[in-house]
Amino acid sequence: MQSDTPSLARRWGPGRAKAILVLVAAVTFTLSPLFTSGFNGFDPQAFPVPQDSPPVQPAGYAFSIWGLIYAWLILHAGYGLFARAGDPGWDAGRWPLFLSLGLGTGWIALANASPVMATIVIWLMLIGALTALMLAPRKERLFAQAPLALYAGWLTAASWVSVGLLLAGYGVMSPWAAALTTLPLATLFALAVQIRLHRAPEYAGTVIWALIAVIVANAGAFWSVAVIAGAGALALAGAGLWAARR
Repeated sequence: MQSDTPSLARRWGPGRAKAILVLVAAVTFTLSPLFTSGFNGFDPQAFPVPQDSPPVQPAGYAFSIWGLIYAWLILHAGYGLFARAGDPGWDAGRWPLFLSLGLGTGWIALANASPVMATIVIWLMLIGALTALMLAPRKERLFAQAPLALYAGWLTAASWVSVGLLLAGYGVMSPWAAALTTLPLATLFALAVQIRLHRAPEYAGTVIWALIAVIVANAGAFWSVAVIAGAGALALAGAGLWAARR
């Protein structure tokens, strides 16, 4: 009788340790809000120029998407460990995802202490998430592509919102000008990513979710910001539909 050891080795492979690390990072990332006061935007008083109701920031309800992102990331990591530990396609993006989730575990505490450092770190998280998404297996959308697309999409929106808040909070621009500068840049950035991906329309959909929340936040005040956000959402909807058809 032949031993099962070779088949087990092929199944688990050297990627098992990385898969375990990704699952641990996904769990600690998900649990991190429980050990902080939570996060629904930077403290307005954390800036030299206080940012009360900044137009670049989405309405508060948009942050509820984190529940879906957390759950799907854990499913992604768990499936990757128990069903795809030795798969080279899954293994390719594990280190950048681990880096992103590891940084994310401490991000809320950092954001409550220093918006500048939090902005730097969230861009590093975004780079890791996008790298993992670009390397994700093309044929496994539900467990491989979609959760990473949601995660990277929200980080894209959050990273550019952070830049807008810094520009306004440190007096480089007015809050209105900062929103009108960063929202088009965020849209162009997201369009470039979605076109480069050729797939994973959930990425564009998540950025659209954030832009719609910006419209809601500005509908009764900064109508020009709402219009810019709406135009960005429409452009990304086109890119997302194109990716879905491919």
